[in-house]
Amino acid sequence: MAISRPRALRLSVLALTLLCLSSAVRPADAGTEVFVAAGSGSSPVRGVVIAVHGGAGSLPEGSLTPEQEKAYRTALEKALRTGYDVIRGGGSSLDAVERAVRVLEDDPNFNAGKGAVFNTDGEHELDASIMEGRTQRSGAVAGVHNTRNPISLARMVMERSNHVLMAGRGADIFALRNGVAYTTQDYFFTQRRWDALIRAKGGQSATREPDIGGTVGAVALDGDRQLAAATSTGGLTNKLVGRVGDSPIIGAGTYANSRTVAISCTGTGEVFIRGVAAHDVSALIEYARMPVERAAATVINDKIPALGATGGAIALDPKGTLATPHSTAGLINGYVTRDGKIVTRLYDGETPPR
Repeated sequence: MAISRPRALRLSVLALTLLCLSSAVRPADAGTEVFVAAGSGSSPVRGVVIAVHGGAGSLPEGSLTPEQEKAYRTALEKALRTGYDVIRGGGSSLDAVERAVRVLEDDPNFNAGKGAVFNTDGEHELDASIMEGRTQRSGAVAGVHNTRNPISLARMVMERSNHVLMAGRGADIFALRNGVAYTTQDYFFTQRRWDALIRAKGGQSATREPDIGGTVGAVALDGDRQLAAATSTGGLTNKLVGRVGDSPIIGAGTYANSRTVAISCTGTGEVFIRGVAAHDVSALIEYARMPVERAAATVINDKIPALGATGGAIALDPKGTLATPHSTAGLINGYVTRDGKIVTRLYDGETPPR
C-alpha cells in the first residue's frame, strides 16, 4: 500500500510496525566515446582517470526494464562525465570526486542524498567522507539530517575546521554556519525507500526490486598524478538511530594516498570497519608491493568474507590502473579512460570492452 508523503513523515515507529503487521544513455559529447559493457571486474583496467560505483549487489542481466537500465546508466555516465570534465580541464582529483559524487547524491536511484534509505524511526541519516592523496587530508560527516549534499559538507569539514569527522546536529549546524542551505527531511523521501522500510518492519526482505542503487563513491587521478577518493551513503534500511557504517570512516570505507591507491568501498559497513578495509588495500600495496588488483582482491574477496560479510570497491593506483573487486555477485560501476572513453557496468559478469 503506497503511503503519502505527509502521512509518512508523521507516522511513529509503533504506527509503522502496526501497519506492517496488519497488512539511453544520452548522446556522447564530441570526442568522447560511450560504451555499455555487456562487472565481475576481476581484470584490471588501464589508463583510467576517474571511476564511480553505485553499490555492490546481485543484478542478473535482464532484471531491469529498458527504462530502468537507461536511468542507471545515464546517472553513472553523468557522474563520470562531470568528473572527467574537471580532470580534462586541469582540475584536481579532489574536485573531480566531489562533483561526481554530488551527481549521484542528487539522483533518487541511489542510496545517498536524495534517494537515501530510512532508519528505524522513519528518518534519513546521511554519511560521507572525502580524502586527497597528496597529504592525506580528509573530512567526513555522519548522521547528517538537513544537508542536501553530504559529500560537500565532508569537504568543508576538511578545509574549514580542525577536525576530520563531525556528526549529527553539530555537523548540520556547521553546514549552516558555512552557508549551506537547510534541507528539510522530506527532500530525501522516495516512495521506493519508504516501501522498503515498511517491508523490513514486517520482517520481509528490505526490497523486492533488483539489488541496485546503493552506496556511491568515486576515485580519480589528476594531471599532477594526485589521487582522491569520496564515498556517500544513506546507510541501511531500518538501521538503528545513530548507526554509522564504514562510509564516513577514513581507512574503512574511504582512503587515498597518491603513492599507493584511492579507494571507495561498499558493503556491510560494520565488517569493513572491523577490517579497516580501505587502508588495508593501501598497506598491501605500500608494504607488500602488491599490484592494486591483487591487493584489493585480497581484502575484498578474502579478508571481508572471512570476517562474515560481502562487498565491493573501486581502487585506482597512481598509474591509472583500476581494480573493481567484489565478493557479491556484482558491483555497479563505471570509469573513464584518459582518451575519454566512458564505460558503465551494471550486470553480473559484465566485462569491459577491449
